[in-house]
Amino acid sequence: MTSKRVAVLVEFNYEDLEVWYPLLRFREELGIETFSVGPEKGKMYQSKKGYPCKSDKSIDEVSAQDIDALIIPGGWAPDYWRRDKRFLDLVTDMFAASKTVAAICHGAWLLCSADVLKGRKATCFHSIKDDVKNAGAVYEDAAVVVDGNLVTSRVPADLPQFCKAIIAQLKA
Repeated sequence: MTSKRVAVLVEFNYEDLEVWYPLLRFREELGIETFSVGPEKGKMYQSKKGYPCKSDKSIDEVSAQDIDALIIPGGWAPDYWRRDKRFLDLVTDMFAASKTVAAICHGAWLLCSADVLKGRKATCFHSIKDDVKNAGAVYEDAAVVVDGNLVTSRVPADLPQFCKAIIAQLKA
């Protein structure tokens, strides 16, 4: 695999496993440079359970041109990102470039607010499936749903399938 760059979003109240599992999984994958992206570079963000993650880069330092895949974890963090134009722009730019965008759990909230779900198949945490459907997606209750460059999953237990689907996209 040629060298690929993967950004994992981080913010206060992120879901622990949905940041750390992909961050570490992709760091161990040969040929993939993986880093965390938060509102501010070098800031320590606490998860829902208090586990810290320091952002490697600021959202202001990252563009769709710089990365091959964007991972949007869940927890309550997506509620902050969906109100920040910088994160919305990154998502829409990734879709415009047909690059991989992967969201798990409540991460789909950012996709809803970025208005990129119309006519797409997607899944998410069950409590926000109405939001996903109202954003125009065709909801599927599955561990992972792949629709073109979009990869979505429901919960931390789906992380193995989620990461395998992202790796398949990066290798294509």
